[in-house]
Amino acid sequence: MTIETETPRLLSGTVTAREIRGEVAAGCAALKERHGIVPGLSVVLVGEDPASQIYVRNKAKAAGKAGMNSQIIRMPAESTEAEVLETVARLNADTQVHGILVQLPLPSGVNTQHVTDAIDPAKDVDGFHPVNVGRLLSGAPGFVACTPRGIIELLKRHEIPLSGKHAVVIGRSNIVGKPMAVLLLREHCTVTVCHSRTVDLPRVAAQGDLLIAAVGRLAMVTAEFIKPGAVVVDVGIHRVTDEATCRNLFGDDPSRLNQLREKGSTLAGDVHPLEARTRAGWLTPVPGGVGPLTIALLLRNTLEAAQRSASSDPA
Repeated sequence: MTIETETPRLLSGTVTAREIRGEVAAGCAALKERHGIVPGLSVVLVGEDPASQIYVRNKAKAAGKAGMNSQIIRMPAESTEAEVLETVARLNADTQVHGILVQLPLPSGVNTQHVTDAIDPAKDVDGFHPVNVGRLLSGAPGFVACTPRGIIELLKRHEIPLSGKHAVVIGRSNIVGKPMAVLLLREHCTVTVCHSRTVDLPRVAAQGDLLIAAVGRLAMVTAEFIKPGAVVVDVGIHRVTDEATCRNLFGDDPSRLNQLREKGSTLAGDVHPLEARTRAGWLTPVPGGVGPLTIALLLRNTLEAAQRSASSDPA
């Protein structure tokens, strides 16, 4: 039986990201005025994956708007692992570069872990280097993966209480699920991490006061996964290209149907939007939820890398 609740309040990642980007722009201006340093972000794009090209372009554009120096280093899909590692080594040695991001996925033949390990941890603004992962686990200062860090910012800025709450994370990836669980532990949540082998997943998920869906499957999280009144954060993003699926997810929402007909697709997440609205107390929209936060926190990490560089400069 579905328990009806009031329409959930939206956790707007767009608004939160705008606030963070404004703070980063102010920080960049102050760093330049006090130390003459302009934060530099270099993004390495190997190959011509269409989605990656869009992501990289958006990241570089956002960095420029924040007052940073940004560059995109484009490498052909045929690049060898040695060539990618040589590019990373050059950026590590460049004092004008404070943040390095290698856009994933990499082409076959280039080992992602080898490339991640080669980035200077002090410039690892993605937070993927084992040194930064270890610092996260131990509670030491370091860079944290942008998406989970952004989710914590989103919750705090919406004054969502975390201490003592039961948080359920669906997904155990190194990019979202695992660091998300650690950050929630830091906030004194009781954390359950679920995955593909969790027995009776809907029952376990429905115990969460806070539910983070990062499973990578369109609309997998339905009403039975959600505790009435829970805070639901949808990390997934998927393109919906057929009208039957669109109506299943959004009903007769004219804006979604028009978007599908005019652009050929609309976006949805890992959470079934219509069903979530009958149960959740708070809900992130897709788009406009978690997505904008990832870029905003990338900019913050880059600013912090530049600030640390300034504080360690003997001059």
